[in-house]
Amino acid sequence: MAIRFADKFVSLAATAVVATLALTACGSDTPTAAGPASSTSAAGSGDTATGGAALGVASSALGQIVVDGKGMSVYMYDKDTQNAGSSSCSGPCAAKWPAVTAESDTPAGQGVTGKIGTIKGVDGKTQVTLNGWPLYYFAGDSKAGDTNGQGVGKIWWVLTADGAKIGGAASSAAPSSAAESSSDDGGY
Repeated sequence: MAIRFADKFVSLAATAVVATLALTACGSDTPTAAGPASSTSAAGSGDTATGGAALGVASSALGQIVVDGKGMSVYMYDKDTQNAGSSSCSGPCAAKWPAVTAESDTPAGQGVTGKIGTIKGVDGKTQVTLNGWPLYYFAGDSKAGDTNGQGVGKIWWVLTADGAKIGGAASSAAPSSAAESSSDDGGY
């Protein structure tokens, strides 16, 4: 089973790379989303996906979930208020859960059926929303397909294509005790 999942993941990743290269070669002006912090860059450094949709849908151990143009999982935060037009995650929270940003006020989405929008993020950048929920990355996700932030503190959740949160911890990537030990709500 793990080999089949790995083969599908590799196949999907290869398809995404080819599609990204094809769009880049065509000079696509599709809006892009910032990726999560990597070990060589700071959170919110402006690292952007090239040529991909700001949001898309990918298969995961949790089912079909919303991801960015690089296949990185995106999350909603229960402490935000839907349609409030603002994020509740700032300071140390924003360092651990960087906002999904876009270069456009009308980010694109492929396969996402919920309403994609934007707000002014806590850092002044354009933060992507889905059904009025601000979206975030988890600093503990290092590659496409990771869902390590799922269920952290019982307040951080991946979303379905229609923008509904998927409850429960990830079966293959449960939050680490370190992520939960900083406080009862996942650190924020």
